[in-house]
Amino acid sequence: MKRTIRIVSIVTSFLLVGSILFAAGAQEKAPKEVSTVMEEKVSMYASITAIEPLLAAFQEDTGVLAENTRLSTSNFATTVLTEFQAGKLAADILQAPLPVLEILKSYGVIEDYFSPAAQSYPEWARNNAGIYQFGIEYVALIYNTELVKPSDVPKRYEDLTLPKWKNKIVMANPGNHATTISWLVGLKENNIFGSDAKWMDFLKGLAANNPMFVASFGPTPAPIESGEKLIGISMPKYIITKAPAPLAWAQVEQPLLGSPRAIAITANAPHPNAAAAFMEYWLSDKAMSLLADKVGEYVLTPGVFPPIDGIDKAKVIPIRDLSDEEIMKWGAEFEKIFAL
Repeated sequence: MKRTIRIVSIVTSFLLVGSILFAAGAQEKAPKEVSTVMEEKVSMYASITAIEPLLAAFQEDTGVLAENTRLSTSNFATTVLTEFQAGKLAADILQAPLPVLEILKSYGVIEDYFSPAAQSYPEWARNNAGIYQFGIEYVALIYNTELVKPSDVPKRYEDLTLPKWKNKIVMANPGNHATTISWLVGLKENNIFGSDAKWMDFLKGLAANNPMFVASFGPTPAPIESGEKLIGISMPKYIITKAPAPLAWAQVEQPLLGSPRAIAITANAPHPNAAAAFMEYWLSDKAMSLLADKVGEYVLTPGVFPPIDGIDKAKVIPIRDLSDEEIMKWGAEFEKIFAL
């Protein structure tokens, strides 16, 4: 009983703070009146990986069980929308790249939720009617430190087109992996190579080196760890989550790019109070520090960085949201370039 009272108090405090902030002029909608009965669990669908430390901390602090189902970015929207339209969506919380959640929002899948905890975030991270950005899914070149000589580590993205990397690269499928598609387009739109012609040269040179394609970022570290491949377009977080694997990131001269990571509560969530408690916990400074320290995530909390050599000095740029139509268009273009 004491545990239940404590949890209810947490949620009640969140809603009270939310009402005060809203009355003071916050631009988002105030929370709906909900029952104060706390459910015993919360269910999450997430594209982010290795978040077990945060889920365990939430359960320890609140007594609420946090269950997570991992969905890859490439099939996230389709899976969720299919369940939602059938009236069988089990998730209370959705975590995915911002463009994916924006698509689901347009179909009515996401609740227009007001988060008190998010009021400390930049306005641009919380101006999406219930969708909250908390980090950047930063992309980098990850390599095997035991098999790649220091002198061979790429200094620029263009170095991936050198003949020495032929048949030695792994990356997520550029034909259907939304984040990789957005990253490749982001390189162009942020003028990373100086001109569209040089960007196209990079794509063609990368394709000529015959990279191995996998479904998402999640499977990219394994062939690098094993030595089957030497380098990959992947995520620096795996240096932490796969430790003590021989992984490091190539500290290229150019900025790191990535899709904004976002989180939201589903419409008609099966466990609404647990969902609200989880959302506030996730967006807290404590949770963001856990994501950085234990999961290797690049978060929006000022001064908080993952313990990866050099990351605190890297320039990390959030790339533009691509529409569903743009994802399909560019995916088709990349299929041609990479002969998929």
